[in-house]
Amino acid sequence: MKKYISCSLIYAIAAMAGGVFYREFTKFKGFTGETALSRVHTHLFMLGMFMFLIVALFERNSDLSVRKSFRVFMYLYNIGLPLMVVMMIVRGVFQVLGTELSPAADASISGVAGIAHILVSVGIVFLLTGLRRQFSKR
Repeated sequence: MKKYISCSLIYAIAAMAGGVFYREFTKFKGFTGETALSRVHTHLFMLGMFMFLIVALFERNSDLSVRKSFRVFMYLYNIGLPLMVVMMIVRGVFQVLGTELSPAADASISGVAGIAHILVSVGIVFLLTGLRRQFSKR
């Protein structure tokens, strides 16, 4: 359980840093429009901190972490979420700077972000599969 609380804390700190970066970077550049940076803070809080607080509660009441599907969730999710956030930051910085991206660069950012979303989604499916198996045996 301590591992999941620690993971939650790391994501919470990253969320706060992401929020500060968004606020200060856009203020420094005088940017007032919509940017992907504005979503980094909430993505990290909800998909990072809150997800692992919920996982910690489930682990407290079961032996969920011994399931193979849960271990797959941990790997996929903790690769996918940071990758997704990095791509949001990259996209947001280019938006704030007003950089015109080539079609290939734009597609590359979207492609990597798409892969990250797939990793997170598949990770969630593995988590839910593990939860269903864990609690269906009771």
